[in-house]
Amino acid sequence: MYRGLAKDVDYPMNYHVTGALRLAHSKERMQEFEKISSQARYQGLEMEICTPEELRVYNPFMETHDLAGGLWDSLDGDIDPAQLTQAMAKGAREAGGRIERFCPVTGMDRDGNEWIVKTEKGDIRAEFVVNAAGYYAQRVGEMFKPFGGRTVPMVVMSHQYFLTEPIPELAAWTREQGHKMPMIRDPDISYYLRQDKHGLNLGPYERNCQAAWVTPDDPMPEDFSFQLYPDDLDRLEFYIEDAMARVPLLGTAGVGRNINGPIPYAPDGLPMIGPMPGVKNAFECHSFTFGIAQGGGAGKVMAEWIMHGETEADMWSVDPRRYTDYADHDYCHAKALETYGHEYAMHFPRHEWPAGRDKKLSPVDAKVRSLGGQMGAYNGWERANWFARAGEDTSEAATQTWGRAGPWADAIAREVAAVQHGVGVLDLPGFSRFNLSGAGAAEYLRGMIAGALPKVGRMTLGYFPDSRGRILTEMSIMRHADDFFTLITAAPAQWHDWDVLNRNLPAGLTLSDHSADYSTLIVTGPKARELFVALDTQADLAATWLSIQGATVAGTNCALARVSFAGELGWEIHAAKADIPALYEAVLGAGAVPFGMYALNSMRIEKGYRAWKGDLSTDYTLLEGGLDRFIRFGKPQDFPGKAALLAEQQSGRKRAFVTLIVDAGEADAPYMSPVWLGDEIVGETTSGDWGYRIGASVALGMVRVDAAKPGTQLHVEIFGVKCAAVVQEDAPLWDADNARLRV
Repeated sequence: MYRGLAKDVDYPMNYHVTGALRLAHSKERMQEFEKISSQARYQGLEMEICTPEELRVYNPFMETHDLAGGLWDSLDGDIDPAQLTQAMAKGAREAGGRIERFCPVTGMDRDGNEWIVKTEKGDIRAEFVVNAAGYYAQRVGEMFKPFGGRTVPMVVMSHQYFLTEPIPELAAWTREQGHKMPMIRDPDISYYLRQDKHGLNLGPYERNCQAAWVTPDDPMPEDFSFQLYPDDLDRLEFYIEDAMARVPLLGTAGVGRNINGPIPYAPDGLPMIGPMPGVKNAFECHSFTFGIAQGGGAGKVMAEWIMHGETEADMWSVDPRRYTDYADHDYCHAKALETYGHEYAMHFPRHEWPAGRDKKLSPVDAKVRSLGGQMGAYNGWERANWFARAGEDTSEAATQTWGRAGPWADAIAREVAAVQHGVGVLDLPGFSRFNLSGAGAAEYLRGMIAGALPKVGRMTLGYFPDSRGRILTEMSIMRHADDFFTLITAAPAQWHDWDVLNRNLPAGLTLSDHSADYSTLIVTGPKARELFVALDTQADLAATWLSIQGATVAGTNCALARVSFAGELGWEIHAAKADIPALYEAVLGAGAVPFGMYALNSMRIEKGYRAWKGDLSTDYTLLEGGLDRFIRFGKPQDFPGKAALLAEQQSGRKRAFVTLIVDAGEADAPYMSPVWLGDEIVGETTSGDWGYRIGASVALGMVRVDAAKPGTQLHVEIFGVKCAAVVQEDAPLWDADNARLRV
């Protein structure tokens, strides 16, 4: 968009496509670059892996003797932000838009279905409103609280960069080459260095960073327009010295100007783009840490949300509803410091970031940790990922690897074996759970899901399509009476799925959120029934798969659901949080072995069970996702996406969900690894892990339909290595006929 903008609106801009070099100091960083390069190739972009010697071809001013290599991005560059802003404004005006400058918003009100935006220049009426207030987004967000809003989860960080005086050698090189010096990004040290006119611009993301306006004695000013913070170059000393050693030319010029200004950070450093949680016809588009780079895509996505109520690509990673009530000020502050200080950090699959933890604890959290539980955060809830024995390495440093091997590997094997041969228990706090009741509740659900509802006393999976037949979400639907249901969904989906259910809720129906009231234990394995008998369980333990019932276990009231995400005989125990400690102690005392989320993930992938926003997302239709058995085209209800799915069924799906056995080497397939058929990329992986019961690396993925036939020989690109893979039959790899589940 930016390349053609100046011509499109007839407004000149300084836009330089200089290319950029990313530097690697380690094998792990080079592996990350290989992954980025392969994903870029899938998107039609070329990012070149470079040796240290090749890096100097692009930038002769750089020292490379201590580097492992790097990555060349030919499309990177810089643009004048003021000129870009004016060009965008000119284009907007020419398209009929109106921009009112120096017009602060003072409040919000509603009049029927209209918003009233109050300003110092009068009221503005609108059907839709967008909080795009940048580092003032939290303040503007407070105006929406009377209408169901929440405190926006963000913190303003202080970001510094400095510009040098002109450097004659750089000016001469630029004239000779006819272009500016390529940008340098050193993610392992944490800075960028680019040419600015005939000088250099150094911008670190320092570990000893600072947030602004986070304490009562330092409130956000009413107006900070055209202002900066005081210089604090001492904070950048380490990064300046490193950059001077990397590019000695930097040390030959004095500092011309230092800029220290505000930059908004959400807890994960990603922007907020999408529906405003809890507020109808309101959206958010703020907290951009790389605003120029993200601006074009953000505008496209925001327009899609407003015009269509859905987006072309799945945008969960930036959806404001990804943060729920645990993201308070202390959490946001701690995470912003951590994220800013690790802006370029590698996100290893077994690494858990330490800041902002312990926001929501299971009723048996202390017991789980005493058993060796190594915890991970899931929508603020702490769950055990794996259980360490005495002497096993539980250091953060041990998790700095892309590989499968690590101190957790033996533990996962032990835990899977316990579930496979005996009985295991997983403490699983944080399920999102909603009760829906009232005359017409069943009919309302039938009009929202693609499939059928369960009978009373039963449960099923319900898939909610969007208008294009894509997978909006998945919920477990438990039916207690004709018009009384409990819907259970993933922990991170809490506010998203509440919106799905509540958005068009008919009058007379009651929807309530009980996510904080109950917790869950998964008890599973071939000896699970024996365990419940030993605990004097008052329930029908012969009830079939997918049955639900009230029960008492070891004298404690609960509900039992005959289902297991591990793919073994098992039940979920659902109970009030106050009753979970007694139940957990009883189950452990009867011989169950505690297992964690890593073991569960391994087992669910062996079964081909899909995970929310990985395997299940709006990037795929229900038919592409292999969910045909959950669609009832013949039912009278015109559920969302029905017409689109019928059209797809008639024309034939273009992609298909597959299970692959991969000759994966030391690392399993990461999310979004390209899948090759010969010399052509035909799809991507959506999950990957080692299957301990089958002794093989497994990947779930989406491929072009002609590549989905069982037995097809494919390759999965894992950190730059094309690993042989074979498409499997459309059945679980473990217990293909589900006999172990149904016994």
